[in-house]
Amino acid sequence: MAILLTVEEQIARMRADLRMGVPILLTCGGGVWMAAAVETLNSGRLKHFRDYSDNIDLAITERRAKTLSARVYDGDLARIQIPNAADIDWLRSVADPVDDLQSPMKGPFTAIRDGDAEPHRLVLMICKQARLLPAAVLVQITSAAADELSYLHRLPIESIGPCLRKSSPLALVSAANVPLAVSNTAKVHVYRPDDGGIEHYAIEIGNPIRNEPVLSRLHSACFTGDIIGSLKCDCGPQLNAAMQQIAEFGSGVLLYMNQEGRGIGLANKMRAYALQSQGFDTVEANHRLGFEDDERDFMLGAEILKSLGFNSVRLMTNNPNKVERMNAAGVRVVERVPLHVGHNPLNKDYLETKAKKSGHIL
Repeated sequence: MAILLTVEEQIARMRADLRMGVPILLTCGGGVWMAAAVETLNSGRLKHFRDYSDNIDLAITERRAKTLSARVYDGDLARIQIPNAADIDWLRSVADPVDDLQSPMKGPFTAIRDGDAEPHRLVLMICKQARLLPAAVLVQITSAAADELSYLHRLPIESIGPCLRKSSPLALVSAANVPLAVSNTAKVHVYRPDDGGIEHYAIEIGNPIRNEPVLSRLHSACFTGDIIGSLKCDCGPQLNAAMQQIAEFGSGVLLYMNQEGRGIGLANKMRAYALQSQGFDTVEANHRLGFEDDERDFMLGAEILKSLGFNSVRLMTNNPNKVERMNAAGVRVVERVPLHVGHNPLNKDYLETKAKKSGHIL
């Protein structure tokens, strides 16, 4: 008896394939698209794309397209015809802004405006979920050719779209008491998404009353700030201050969400840092990479709180957007508790950008 995979499981495999540089197949109407992420594509596999057709598309987000002055006909993305002479270095130069200032004239680009852009849109979404640069190569192939590529993961876009546009449910997989420096009455809960994604954690201190607003912080993982003490942000001090305040209050929950770099991943965050050293602020750097200001999913934090039995919070944050998103997710924020720590001369511009462009109350 065959073991059938769910759509979510197949998308998880597609994410893994794109990270390895393996193409995926998307069925759209009567056609099939073969797609690969630019970041992990190599010259040999680019040649395989050309074996199927001379008409190969490059999909990039609207944010990246505007940086490149490429025409956008599809709202949130642009489809660009890849020149026959273009090699893998050209593709990576268009996808990655690392050399934009040294080579600002990457075009001219021939934008595509006819046909269905949904396959391109979904591949870019999978690239983002895989924490890759949101840029992909696509070529339309025949059904016969697709049958010969039966070893590649293949899904109809009608199945992929709904799954990509919603959060994967979380399941509690383990929990244990862990004495901490701030409190010896702490318990760590580990949650894993059903789609096989990275785990998120809830650190419960004391014994918070379930039918009262819980003092809580929704903290996004920051390797640079939380672990190695980077002075480019205020994340590490915020984490420590939140833990200390919860311990002093006597009870609360700190949600540690593995959404590094506002959801773009550590590798892309380092790319953004490199762009910041060229003079761009945090938001501008994200846009040049092809991302939105903030790619995080705050619904996940609300889901964890509700699974622990909480329906209202006193939320420790300077970000009004978190308050709005938590309320929208069904966890009522009865109070926003400011967390003004971690200011230093090296993150002054970063904090000013958060205040001016992201609405943080600092």
